[in-house]
Amino acid sequence: TILRSQAEIHDQPRTAEETIRKGASNILTGKGGVYIHPGRLEELLKEQVTDKSSESYQRFAWEALKKSINGLVNKVNIANIQHVVQELFRENLIRGRGILAQYIIRAQKNSPIFTHVYSALVAVINTKLPRIGELILRRLIVNFRRAYERNDKTTCVSTARFLAHLANQNVCHELLVLEILTLLLSKPTNDSVEVAVSFLKEVGAKLADVSPKGSLAVFERLRNILHDSMVDTRVEYMIEVVFAVRKDKYKDYEIVVKELDLVEEEDQITHLLHLSDQGSAEDELNIFIHDPLYEENENKYHEIKTDILGSSSDEEVEDNEPDVAQNEEEDNGDAPVESQIIIDQTFTNTINLRRTIYLILQSSLDFEECAHKLLKMKLLAGQEQEFCSMITDCCVQQRTYEKFYGLLCQRLCLLKKEYMECFMALFREHYDTCHRLDSVKLRNVSLLFSHLLYSDGIPWIVLEVVHLNEEETTSSSRIFLKHVFQSLSQEMSIPYLIERLNDETLKPYFNGIFPRDNPRNTRFSINFFTSIGLGKLTDDLREFLATSATPTVHASMSGSAPLHPLLAEAAKVIQITKHAMESSHSSTSSYSRSPSSSSSEHSPIHKKNKRSNKSPRRTKLVSRHRSHRKVSKSRSPSPPRRRIRR
Repeated sequence: TILRSQAEIHDQPRTAEETIRKGASNILTGKGGVYIHPGRLEELLKEQVTDKSSESYQRFAWEALKKSINGLVNKVNIANIQHVVQELFRENLIRGRGILAQYIIRAQKNSPIFTHVYSALVAVINTKLPRIGELILRRLIVNFRRAYERNDKTTCVSTARFLAHLANQNVCHELLVLEILTLLLSKPTNDSVEVAVSFLKEVGAKLADVSPKGSLAVFERLRNILHDSMVDTRVEYMIEVVFAVRKDKYKDYEIVVKELDLVEEEDQITHLLHLSDQGSAEDELNIFIHDPLYEENENKYHEIKTDILGSSSDEEVEDNEPDVAQNEEEDNGDAPVESQIIIDQTFTNTINLRRTIYLILQSSLDFEECAHKLLKMKLLAGQEQEFCSMITDCCVQQRTYEKFYGLLCQRLCLLKKEYMECFMALFREHYDTCHRLDSVKLRNVSLLFSHLLYSDGIPWIVLEVVHLNEEETTSSSRIFLKHVFQSLSQEMSIPYLIERLNDETLKPYFNGIFPRDNPRNTRFSINFFTSIGLGKLTDDLREFLATSATPTVHASMSGSAPLHPLLAEAAKVIQITKHAMESSHSSTSSYSRSPSSSSSEHSPIHKKNKRSNKSPRRTKLVSRHRSHRKVSKSRSPSPPRRRIRR
């Protein structure tokens, strides 16, 4: 009867609310239960559990922590690894370090092709929480030893691969790598050599970089195994493949992929663990343990999380309360804040612009196609100068001058006035800084601007910056002007060049090239153009220099107006020279009127002159001897010798 009544009680149907509460209690106590909708379950748990120090609350938090870490580890990849790392640090990784290590090792074993991603994730976490990195290494070492003892080749290969990538990320020391290779090759078998070869492919580049002697010893051991035929033919082929990979310098096995190089060298923490260490894997961290100081430990980790993530947590708080800030702004009646202007101080836009221009220049067949592509570019405000400067720099960097750049710049100047003004500014800049260029670059830039001048790409008024004198020019600037004017004379011909230089509207801008303010500067300009073979351009200067001396002399003699000191000195020199010429001419005329001049034709001197017309060379020699005699006669006579009587 008692058994029947108990059975009847158990068979009585319960209400839906009682069923849900019973399932919730079973979940909290870890006994399992019926399926409950997650939303309804969360409401029931919030109603039943309010004390954070209770075991029920902590168990619920533990289950939520496991679920969150598992989801983040499963969805990590190259594209979202930085976001996943931030999300992981928002969880209590110190409390859940055991399950984090367990889930990472399990995910790597199930997906070996993502080993480099999981190793990068461990490397980032290791910089902030080194205990987690050390725990993962210890568990991997324990797993490798167990798999080696059990001859579990699959687990050995996956675990060794994970250790190799952790060594590449500098989480693991290279001594552990050498110990594993020594263990695998000490007693070579087909499986052990195969594991060693796959391990060496992943870590070979890093090992050759940090420990070349260790890498050499490993390959010597493999060579001995190959020569002694200790393994099957299939494994021998694998050894030959790893030697080929080494010969190619591991080009297909990079140490760290560029996208996963997330840790700075000074922030890396390397753990020196050995294969023979008997450290515990701390498997007790994988299960729930009640924490009496739960709230205190949570607050401590909150401080650590704030230090790691910085202001990102504050940004979340601000994002969660946008309505409050908006309401406060409306209450205060403030006007909306103007959009801030962001100035790029890293010159990223400039670098991208120069790269694009260079690629267009190199990929264009002719200047018309290149100009069409360049004009289709959307330049930001103020980038025109950088645009023209890049084209000029490309021309300067060529081994010889290419007319392609001159035609391109000409087309740009004729199409847009902004580009013409930019090239005018570049002419002044390059003329002022031409001393920084070598001979090849100097010739290229001078020929480019010469092309723009004779094609009227830029106006000739830019030549006003040139002051051709000894004080304001250097050897580089004179070479620059030499190439410019020689190119202009070749392209335009000298008559047309003279006509352009004598243009009344442009003449004021050429006063620095053909100076008339100082005879010294005038002579310098004449000598410069004469030395480069363009003396025809200075005919007006020569006439000016010749005619300016006469009025100077008259002005100095009359004393009507003060003169420039150099002009006054030149006038004195001309006056003295004129008087000397007149006096020499008068003495010559008086000598010709003397009676001895009539008999000069019969004199021996006249005979000597006739003889000199026949043999000029002999006359020169005779004259030299005679001049020598004259010099010797002009010396003081030596005293007469006295005769000594015996």
